[in-house]
Amino acid sequence: MRFLSWAYLAAAFAFILLPVVVLVVFSFQDGRLPVPPFRGATLRWYGEILGNRALMAALGNSLLVASGSALVSVVLGFLAASGLARVALPGSALMRGVLIAPMTVSYLIIALGLLQMFNQVGIRPSLIATGIGHVVINLPLCFAILYAAMGEHQRNAMRAARDLGAAEWQVLWLISVPMLAPAVAAAFFLSFTFSWDEFIIAFLLTRFDVTLPVEIWSMLRSGLSPRTNAIGSLVFLVSVVMVVALELTLFRKART
Repeated sequence: MRFLSWAYLAAAFAFILLPVVVLVVFSFQDGRLPVPPFRGATLRWYGEILGNRALMAALGNSLLVASGSALVSVVLGFLAASGLARVALPGSALMRGVLIAPMTVSYLIIALGLLQMFNQVGIRPSLIATGIGHVVINLPLCFAILYAAMGEHQRNAMRAARDLGAAEWQVLWLISVPMLAPAVAAAFFLSFTFSWDEFIIAFLLTRFDVTLPVEIWSMLRSGLSPRTNAIGSLVFLVSVVMVVALELTLFRKART
């Protein structure tokens, strides 16, 4: 029985990680196609993408949109979670449902709705429009994470701070934020990752200044290349570094 458990675990990990392993291995392919057989290792493709101005500009755009939208999503989600966790308002359950509802809607539907709305109000496709779209899809996630993390001990600490004369901003900044630091960090980095990888909204709401997923899609239109594997490997490396850093800092401290 133990053998079957380990075999199932190994099969699950292989199913999840094998595509990533193939992507990374063939990013070093010494040939023009990232397909078997492996013809030897080279760093040529990494050098080409790092020297590609269009790719580096798209990378910078992705970092800007992801960090900005993640920050706005966390702030708005934190404020909404704090308010709904602190005060029992009429229709609180409905408010929570409305805040979480975008998580159940297709990104394509959200993107089309935002595109039509932006056309009506005169907002042209741009990185700002894309950032707004990413806030729409990340805000429900941030709210759900932070609201779930607000237990009774957080509420009691906030009440005690108010009873001792703390202003509302002091309660939020000096009490609530430190107590919820792991949840805030998790919400931020998940939002950053989702925005970093998101394609549909970025494709419909950008025009000239595009994000990295849109630039990769443009490259794929001309066929497979080890360059796209190299870009994917770098994106994967950034995600792994963020997860490891988060695990070694905030999450470890929270468990301690």
